[in-house]
Amino acid sequence: EVGARGRLLVWPRVVLFGDSITEFSFQENGWGASLAERLVRKCDVVNRGLSGYNTRWAKLILPRLITKSTGAESTLAVTIFFGANDSALKDLNPKQHVPLEEYAANLKSMIQYLKSVDITGDRIILITPPPLQESAWEKECLAKGDKLNRRNATTGEYAQACVQVARDCGTDVLDLWTLMQKNQDFSSYLSDGLHLSTKGNSFLAAQLWSRLEKKLSALPSLLPYWRDVDHTNPEASLL
Repeated sequence: EVGARGRLLVWPRVVLFGDSITEFSFQENGWGASLAERLVRKCDVVNRGLSGYNTRWAKLILPRLITKSTGAESTLAVTIFFGANDSALKDLNPKQHVPLEEYAANLKSMIQYLKSVDITGDRIILITPPPLQESAWEKECLAKGDKLNRRNATTGEYAQACVQVARDCGTDVLDLWTLMQKNQDFSSYLSDGLHLSTKGNSFLAAQLWSRLEKKLSALPSLLPYWRDVDHTNPEASLL
């Protein structure tokens, strides 16, 4: 009788919530895929990236993604990674633009919502937008018949607001905008001036893992190693 005695196995999970930079993170060499590979058999890494979305829209969706009943207690970490679209210039991209103060307020309300379903601040990691390489992104815009619709300095203001929200709310934060501009020309981290290149993906993966490692590296492997299964009586090992 299948499953008559076995308890349901629940994998803990990490939820990646963000825009296209999160949606694309499961592509080959992506930062999300790299995290999933590190945590395979210990933890599910769930991609909830929504290309083109901003915090105004994300705030509405979050309660439909995570509730108390959908295992908030088994959610070990949530990344919130928005700002690349919010920081689009209002006059050139009114559809995605969200004013700076509202962006900060939206991040706060998402954190408050997560706390209300028992996901504590130490399990929430805000990620700032990466820096914008204007000349490369301008090429992308021109190819679509648009003008340059984002500016690195503006993105920086949103990154700063994101860092401040994390401080105010007691969550972790990964200030990608600052870290990527630390010591070199950051264009190699980006594929088109906005989205991450292979190098940018591995940079983010390493930075994120350094913050998650404390929480997640001690997770046990689920189900015994195959050599440890009692082959004469597998039920004894597996149920």
